[in-house]
Amino acid sequence: METRVAVMGIIVEDTNAVNLLNEILHEYSEFIIGRMGIPYKQKKISVISIALDAPQNTIAALAGKLGNIKGISVKTAYSNVISHD
Repeated sequence: METRVAVMGIIVEDTNAVNLLNEILHEYSEFIIGRMGIPYKQKKISVISIALDAPQNTIAALAGKLGNIKGISVKTAYSNVISHD
């Protein structure tokens, strides 16, 4: 299976979306290398970064699911590191 390393940036503007966000991330936990969340209290948002190693279609599917949640914005950056596991 061909996998890519990517980082996903997530902005949470609506705290009501957090439970669904965490459920979806749990579904993809086998592909997550690490996660960092930073609350930005002055702006009442949270900034989350997710490092992934997964097939490109899996990364795109995760970004799509998260992007469809009201109050969540997502952008993904792919590295040129490709593995053939």
